[in-house]
Amino acid sequence: MPKHPTGPRTARALGLLAGIAVLPLASLPARADFDSCLAGIQSQAAAAGVSAQTFRSATSGISYDDKVIELSQAQPEFKTPIWDYMAALVDEERVEDGRAAMRQNAAALAQAESRYGVDRYTIAAVWGVESNFGKNLGKMPLVQSLATLACSNNRRRDFFRGELIATLRIIERGDIAPERLTGSWAGAFGQTQFMPTTYHRLAVDGDGDGRRDVVDSTADAVASTANFLHVAKWQHGQVWGYEVKLPRGFNVAAAGRKNKRPVAHWASLGVTRVDGRPLSGEGPAGIIAPAGIDGPAFLVTRNFDAIYSYNAAESYGLAIAVLSDRLRGKAGVQAAWPTDDPPLSRAERRDLQTRLAARGYDVGEPDGKVGQKTRDAIKDVERRLGMTPTGRAGGKVLEALRGG
Repeated sequence: MPKHPTGPRTARALGLLAGIAVLPLASLPARADFDSCLAGIQSQAAAAGVSAQTFRSATSGISYDDKVIELSQAQPEFKTPIWDYMAALVDEERVEDGRAAMRQNAAALAQAESRYGVDRYTIAAVWGVESNFGKNLGKMPLVQSLATLACSNNRRRDFFRGELIATLRIIERGDIAPERLTGSWAGAFGQTQFMPTTYHRLAVDGDGDGRRDVVDSTADAVASTANFLHVAKWQHGQVWGYEVKLPRGFNVAAAGRKNKRPVAHWASLGVTRVDGRPLSGEGPAGIIAPAGIDGPAFLVTRNFDAIYSYNAAESYGLAIAVLSDRLRGKAGVQAAWPTDDPPLSRAERRDLQTRLAARGYDVGEPDGKVGQKTRDAIKDVERRLGMTPTGRAGGKVLEALRGG
């Protein structure tokens, strides 16, 4: 969500959610210190080529944003199971929307594919996961969010100061209008969620207008994403991997994206494709089993590593990979996830939220995004129905609500 690390992206990608280490709100600097902090940043921005006029214009009227600090400190109470994560990111709605977006932007995707050697389905899959094909760009003003983080008592304030200056350089160049620079609380923006410094490093002009506008130009966004994956050593013509079946007694310690071996090695251990056919392909590959030995398993190549670098999480990489397969007409995950409570698509989650709202629960707008209000409502309903209160949006509670 470039999310999305060392790569482009969002808080996830940068590992910020786990490592930002912000101090309690009470210890944050007073508002009066905010202006002083900005004044100190201006000299650094000037050294990076940001004019005084651009700095003043971009920072005029911004304020220290408590909401950004709250989001940066938020510790998720609910760990999303891999099957729920995949069901929300790779559902029939996403596949159909993706195919429509690919038809509408066929020329831009074909050009990016030809120029950078990354297949259009993978590019589109990143686009779909990061912003739902340009529909969800984030609403938080980048300059205000990054200035808040750069002027707060967190251990990564120097990092955010660099991202703020990079944002000001975008404004200075005139590539993107200041009012269009909105995104996540941590600074990721655009149709494929680049961090500002990654934008300067890897964004490209895909439509030939002389600007690198990853917000309002789909051609620029998809070409920039292709360039990111190209620089991450994407190998043209190679698959990301495919689903496999592990033999009984497979040593789970041998699994892992980094533990790559020749495909023939895995075949010699009894690993087959999920349908029982022999393994195929050349070069080193690893085995990942994101839900453990009892769940689906996948043989992954170095191209999976390129996807992974966009946002350093195997679940994220797998969502991109499987969505890319679905967009090209291949099947999704075939083996069953190790749960007796089926995961819900976004349409089913909206149905669940609508039914909760009809019972008087405040879950906000039914949007398929399961937040704390929805989880609290589910817990209460589960208690009333005599179910174990988990707060998880699963098939059992939906069916119970459908049954009245």
